[in-house]
Amino acid sequence: MKKRRLLIATAYLLSLLTSVSSTAWAEELSSSENKQYQTNFADTSLLGGVTYTQQYFQVENYWNVTSVEVHLDYEISGLMQNDRSSVTLSINGKPFHSFRPVIQETKQQQLTVLVPVSYIVKGVNTLTVQGNFETTSQLAVNACLPTDTRDNWLQIAKTSRISVNYANTPIQKNIRDFNEHFIGLDTINDGQNAIVITEGESNLAVLEAATYALSGFAKVNPVSEKGIPIVTYSADNLKSKQAIILISVYNDLPEEVKSTIPSDDLDNRAIIKLVTFAGKPTLVVTSIDTALLVKAARLIGNQSLLTQLDTDTKVVDLTTEVETPAASVSRNMTLTETGDKLVGDRHRERAYFISLPGNRSIADASKLSIKYRYAKNLDFDRSMVTILINDTPIGSKKLSTELADNDHIDIAIPKTLNISGNFTVKVAFDLELKNAGCMENQDQMPWAFVEKDSMLQLNTKDKADMLFNNYPYPFLRDGSYNQLAVVLPKEHDTYIYQTITNIFNLLGRYAQTNAGEVLFYQDNVAASQLKNREVIAIGSYQNNQVIRTNNDKLYFQYNKNGTGFVSNEKMSIEANYGTRIGSLQLIDSPYGSGFGLLAVTGSSSEYVYLASKLIGSEGTLWKVFGDGAITDIDGQINAFRFKKITTAEPSTVLTDVMNRKDVLGFMIAVVLVASMVILSFILLIRKYRKKRRDRR
Repeated sequence: MKKRRLLIATAYLLSLLTSVSSTAWAEELSSSENKQYQTNFADTSLLGGVTYTQQYFQVENYWNVTSVEVHLDYEISGLMQNDRSSVTLSINGKPFHSFRPVIQETKQQQLTVLVPVSYIVKGVNTLTVQGNFETTSQLAVNACLPTDTRDNWLQIAKTSRISVNYANTPIQKNIRDFNEHFIGLDTINDGQNAIVITEGESNLAVLEAATYALSGFAKVNPVSEKGIPIVTYSADNLKSKQAIILISVYNDLPEEVKSTIPSDDLDNRAIIKLVTFAGKPTLVVTSIDTALLVKAARLIGNQSLLTQLDTDTKVVDLTTEVETPAASVSRNMTLTETGDKLVGDRHRERAYFISLPGNRSIADASKLSIKYRYAKNLDFDRSMVTILINDTPIGSKKLSTELADNDHIDIAIPKTLNISGNFTVKVAFDLELKNAGCMENQDQMPWAFVEKDSMLQLNTKDKADMLFNNYPYPFLRDGSYNQLAVVLPKEHDTYIYQTITNIFNLLGRYAQTNAGEVLFYQDNVAASQLKNREVIAIGSYQNNQVIRTNNDKLYFQYNKNGTGFVSNEKMSIEANYGTRIGSLQLIDSPYGSGFGLLAVTGSSSEYVYLASKLIGSEGTLWKVFGDGAITDIDGQINAFRFKKITTAEPSTVLTDVMNRKDVLGFMIAVVLVASMVILSFILLIRKYRKKRRDRR
């Protein structure tokens, strides 16, 4: 009896502890406080009689939205007819507010309005600002007056914004939900996440693993101007973080974490486990074997796999598949999976984003085949469709009543566009109605529909010029890391880790796969280990042997003492100023023909970090061109091209034909037919001559 009571008491106690543990987890990972996330407009002009603009904003799956507020700062034309003009706001196609713009003494006006929460969806939401503007007065009851003029305008200022008020739901105890929170808009914008590494004998292997993990998250980072940091384990570095990924070999794990993962579980395996560490949700990636640690980190860099993990633990062994599919660089691809409907008169458009590795550019014989249909009540003398790439028109076609049910446009992509990396294809319809000024505007009329059979035939080629204009080439090739070696100083301070963070947040955005190789080395690395590798050398003349050894090959060279940069043929540098600048230099690698070496360097690690900021985001990368750049603490940037401009070999008819498979096939057929004809003539001539001889 006593034993039974003891068992019941023990079971009750375990149940209570489990309940307390679950409650503690929920409390630690939840944040019930009200938060706000703002999305700002770009400067936008609404021109013409009936016009619209759209603004997109994101709502995360784990947000409990309490209210959404739209704030507009706008100016209107002084010729606007107040009683005949209106503006309507819609969310996801549902109108929720209309007003008449009123001319006032103050130029800029404000409007703040609440959006019905029931209209908001998880994911991407679309705010449409639809304007119907009149600048001419009604002269007669039945008069039809033109309205589409440049006098009709409403200017929306960039101070306009959409504010989402919400509370976070608790992180569920599974890896998939942790991942959602880790890459959430608010988490990244507030700097509340980090990839944490431990320092020890295996530091370089741990850095390699962290790089693969970071690349996977950087690719889906919704806040492009803010990177995900790699930091070392310390109380200060964890203080402001709410979501942590801890990557470490097992022996270097903090004892608090190590106690949650028995070493017996790590025989020929790596563990990915969600735990609570320092009161915060932490995804631990660990193994005794550094090769398996790297493999587990590649899994973390595969977002497709990460979003499928509904448990709090994942075991990775030698047989676990972790690789992403190889990036396809020449392919036929559909623009839309189900087709897209456009509704309304005047100008309507739909954009399609095309992902392309940064080192690839569009080659000859790439073309678009767009299939579409449209309403038959249009003014076909004025209605047309236009195809644009990156907002540059490449072709147009008039709409017609005969082809309304089954129309198409096939158009080659001009090679003069020089498109490399990601780009946008836009299909724009101008759906004009007859006597539009005398007709009431109808929501569902007219319309156009882009068919799902619309295709892009994409052929690409390498951009092999070693210039920042083509960055991230040569360090990425076809969407994968290209045998990359990163050489670091022996001592790694905070600035060095911030430099690594900057470099791999941008490279990770371009990396389409988790394949390829990134190896880290100390500055005393042997030249043989860098042979036939792309090299990034980080540090100063004093603390990085690779930079010191190759100083004579740099465009901006250090002085004899290695304390600062000296003048060259492109720029005069004062001696003291040379000690207070950072530099990016992309030179031909001395360790292998056809390979590159990027020196991210300065007299101290602070200026090394300053230089790395230039290649830390797409927002700063455009400021760098050529193959050598200097920047200072005041934000002054000087970029130059030192390599001589080589003129491309003139293309010949033969090379043009060899690059066009369709033309090549046609030419072969023509040659075969011509050969048959010539052979037939020869046989006929021989036969004719033989008959003549026989007659003689």
